[in-house]
Amino acid sequence: MSGFDTGVHLIYLACATLFVVGLHLMNAPATARRGNQISAAGMIVAIATTAVVLIDDGRSGVMAVTALTVGAVAGAAAGMIAARRVQMTAMPQLVSLFNAVGGGAAALIALGDRATGAQAAVTGALDVVIGGITFSGSLIASGKLAGQIPGRPVIVPAGRILSALLAVAAGGLAVLAGPERSPVALAAVAACALVIGVLLTLPIGGADMPVVISLLNACTGTAVAMAGFVLDSTPLIIAGALVGSAGAILTKLMADAMNRSILAIVAGGYGTGDAAVVPVAAGASGVREITADDAAIQLAYATKVVIVPGYGLAAAQAQHEAVALAQALTDHGVDVSYGIHPVAGRMPGHMNVLLAEANAPYEQLKDLDEINPAFAGTDVVLVVGANDVTNPAARRPGNPVSGMPIVDVDKARSVIVIKRSLGHGYAGIDNELYTDPKTAMLFADAKAGLAALQAAVHVYAAG
Repeated sequence: MSGFDTGVHLIYLACATLFVVGLHLMNAPATARRGNQISAAGMIVAIATTAVVLIDDGRSGVMAVTALTVGAVAGAAAGMIAARRVQMTAMPQLVSLFNAVGGGAAALIALGDRATGAQAAVTGALDVVIGGITFSGSLIASGKLAGQIPGRPVIVPAGRILSALLAVAAGGLAVLAGPERSPVALAAVAACALVIGVLLTLPIGGADMPVVISLLNACTGTAVAMAGFVLDSTPLIIAGALVGSAGAILTKLMADAMNRSILAIVAGGYGTGDAAVVPVAAGASGVREITADDAAIQLAYATKVVIVPGYGLAAAQAQHEAVALAQALTDHGVDVSYGIHPVAGRMPGHMNVLLAEANAPYEQLKDLDEINPAFAGTDVVLVVGANDVTNPAARRPGNPVSGMPIVDVDKARSVIVIKRSLGHGYAGIDNELYTDPKTAMLFADAKAGLAALQAAVHVYAAG
């Protein structure tokens, strides 16, 4: 190995170290931005080093260099524009699109590379299958999140049987491609994978999208790692393995947070997260309604308040109003924090990102394990659009949310729930919190309700 080769491998090792450090820093909201920057720096160095290797190799013609340069510039420009223009509430569907791009690019690498041999045949076939499923599945997931495809489970007649037959066909075609990697056979494998991705994702309800996104992210990383084996590229193997393993761990954590198995989620046909609005019946049994003024009095004169955001806050794009209310309470001397359930938004970490974008102080963002012990000493909990994740029924067996970790809001002295209606969450059952004597319902859109509370709190604080 020449000195040049040794230097390249050492640089790649340094880049891999930056990836690991970046992932570690993404564990906490306060350091996540720095983690992204460090990981991005590692990727920039890895790409630049690969460009130097290609130039030193001398086998890349002018057309190849031009194509790579144009592709890199176009991709960087598209990424920067998307990052700046896309609203934070639309981030889940953007992440799904990024998953699709990653999986599709990895599959195209395997289809275009002409390396032969047993290793290239196996890794290439796996790359095409995983990348193809990720590409089409991520596009369907993005469509569901954006509302372009119904969020409810879309059941395709005999879809599971067809998926199984296509999987068998893809395996047979991969064997047929052989060590010589027949382009026609691999293209047929890709076609099977694309259809499988659609058939697997359509039946999954919108409420399961947080788990689906992290699962597809794991698939993207795995496809990229397979592409690294096809190209014999160390950075691709390392980066793909890191993304794949991180995505797999996150998928397991998200599934545990919903108390459902990954297989049950992939099987689909469960919930939407977009239940129809149920009109509020006058004097609904056991439900106590409250006005914005009365709720504001409770909040303004509390010592400790916890805000529990949910899907309703994200859907109403009410993160700025929530943070503004929290700031008004803080200025009035109230101790405010946020209790965030892992599946509160539409993707892993979605609620943290929304609140951070609205400049919520990082130290106020508490995860489930940190916030639950604090409720016993909390005067008022303000639940904004969260449903199943606050349902005390999860503590009892025999119902759809049994065993699901919840935010223990019912252990606080008083609870105020902002919700448009008494509609069900994805589990399709009544929330027992709403009939708890200590709970008061403020029926309003999250954005309008929080704005009304903020205005009223300012009045009482000034008085």
